[in-house]
Amino acid sequence: MKISRALISVSDKTGVAKFARELERQGVDIISTGGTADLLRKEKIPVRDISSFTAFPEVLEGRVKTLHPRVHGGLLYKRGNAKHEAEAKECGFEPIDLVVVNLYPFEKTIQKPDVTLAEAIENIDIGGPSMIRSAAKNYESVTVVVDPADYDSILENMRENNGETSLKLREHLAIKAFIKTSDYDRTIGNYLNREQITEASFSLSLPLVTKLRYGENPHQNAALYGDFEHQFEKLHGKELSFNNILDISAATNLIAEFSQPTVAILKHTNPCGVGSDNDLRKAWEKAFATDKQAPFGGIIVCNRAITEELAKTISEIFSEVIIAPDFDTEARALLQKKKNLRLIRLARSAAEARPMVDIRSVCGGLLVQDSDIASENPEQIVTQRKPTKKEMDALLFGWRVVKHVKSNAIVYAASDRTLGIGAGQMSRVDASRIAIWKANEAGLSLKGSAVASDAFFPFPDGLIAAADAGATCAIQPGGSVRDKEVIAAADERKMAMIFTGIRHFRH
Repeated sequence: MKISRALISVSDKTGVAKFARELERQGVDIISTGGTADLLRKEKIPVRDISSFTAFPEVLEGRVKTLHPRVHGGLLYKRGNAKHEAEAKECGFEPIDLVVVNLYPFEKTIQKPDVTLAEAIENIDIGGPSMIRSAAKNYESVTVVVDPADYDSILENMRENNGETSLKLREHLAIKAFIKTSDYDRTIGNYLNREQITEASFSLSLPLVTKLRYGENPHQNAALYGDFEHQFEKLHGKELSFNNILDISAATNLIAEFSQPTVAILKHTNPCGVGSDNDLRKAWEKAFATDKQAPFGGIIVCNRAITEELAKTISEIFSEVIIAPDFDTEARALLQKKKNLRLIRLARSAAEARPMVDIRSVCGGLLVQDSDIASENPEQIVTQRKPTKKEMDALLFGWRVVKHVKSNAIVYAASDRTLGIGAGQMSRVDASRIAIWKANEAGLSLKGSAVASDAFFPFPDGLIAAADAGATCAIQPGGSVRDKEVIAAADERKMAMIFTGIRHFRH
């Protein structure tokens, strides 16, 4: 059947005016609601208000506007079914052949750091999912659209079919619609379960992005799910491996900590070195100087576009992946000469790409937690001496890095670079010894450095080792039963020390 009537009600108004104009040119009667109707009128597109279609006003601050028998009857009655046709005529149901709906931005709303439960609840869409489900159920006759990316293909399909859409397209769109409402409800349920601390199950459904050649090791099967391809664009190189993807995610989480121009190098998700400088080549040199052995075959990430000058420098070593917001034309041409190098463009900011939830498999189930992206302002000075401005900058630099190092983690830092990194040790003292050894191997002095610890020093020995290595200040969460002894050891050595009150374990 030719599409004669469309109901359009969208939160994401991308491309909707252009789409509606094309429908109007094909003689489609357009019904709309609220802000969507206002936009279409501004674009001089004829539109009927939903209240005139239903002969019932929008009430309860817009909570009830499309929840009406004339809407759902017009969507659900079976075309060509004599009984349905008769009842529809008796009830005054006008057919609605096309529904264009995208939902209140619940997921975007709950990502705001200051969102309230009441605000989140107001962004739970009721009428939208109801219309989507009604239209999708009757896909034999009704076309349902939940994604602006589908507008062009629908118009093309209508042109090819004299104003109709093909059954194959309607089936595809209906499946997409049910997946959308399912994901939407799941997001709401998981949020309320977390916020209201009720007993409920956790559920997850993600689309398949791609099957991977293998997992962490060649004998393990693996696949990638979600919307990874919306966060990252591969510009060059072989397909990404399981381990590449883990490293890309870790690198993105790390670089999101820095607003100043910064380059970081990672290996097996651990930072090898991090450097900041307005001159990106100097930032690279600072990062690379921390450890000149580990970066080979590693991951490089930068929070500014890669320039040709930087590309020439970093191309001197073999890297698996280079990640950046963009690559200058000359830089890209140079780096693409390396066939085994993967170039990844951040499709959005690193901060936006970070996952909000961390999920890990355990024997018998899953562990689910918020991602470790808490903002903090560590200013609790617990020693007699306060840190200087330069020391404070070094402390904060080290603290941004140490939260991304496997526990037990120790980082020695200057105000603009890492100097020594110790990761994944059973003893915090051993992590410190490794960081000191790595700095010595690199020929870097720790005199005047800051030491950052992802968790508290349980005994004074770790702090003393740092002081003996040359550190003049320390940053750590605090909270040990021996905090007083650790503070006393710092005071004896005239060190400045900050407690953050926040721990950053990475198991």
